[in-house]
This record gives sequence, C-alpha cells and structure tokens, in this order.
Amino acid sequence: MSTVELRQVIIEYLTQIEDVSFLNAIKTMIETKTSEEIYQLSDDQVKRVEEGREQLKQGKTISNESLKLEIDQWLSTK
Repeated sequence: MSTVELRQVIIEYLTQIEDVSFLNAIKTMIETKTSEEIYQLSDDQVKRVEEGREQLKQGKTISNESLKLEIDQWLSTK
C-alpha cells in the first residue's frame, strides 16, 4: 500500500471515531511526529537524567532479566 493510500485509509477510519480522548491521543502523536521543535526537558527531567547517568557510572544497574523477575515476584504478591 502506498503512502497516499495509507493516509486515505487512516482518514476514513478517523472520520468514524467519536472518542474524544482517543482522538486527542492521536493528535498528540501526530504533533510529535510532525513537530520540528527540539523537545525541552524540565528541570526535574534534567535532574533525573543526570542521576541516572551517575548511577550508570557507579555501576548501579540491573539486568533486564533480573528486573523482570523482580517485577513478576512483586506482582505475584499483590
């Protein structure tokens, strides 16, 4: 399916959707994809990134497999 055809199919689907929150979510995704602005992090986000980088430098990491196991164990107690 070509890009033009795909756009047309999406437009047809969109005209049938009445859920405002869903349409707002789609609008946000489209704005994000088409925006040429550089995303600016908040001060709190910058602080968290810096903390994460420092933890990485100090070797304070966990493997994805270990994290999944920890989450599974936590969820099984709920």
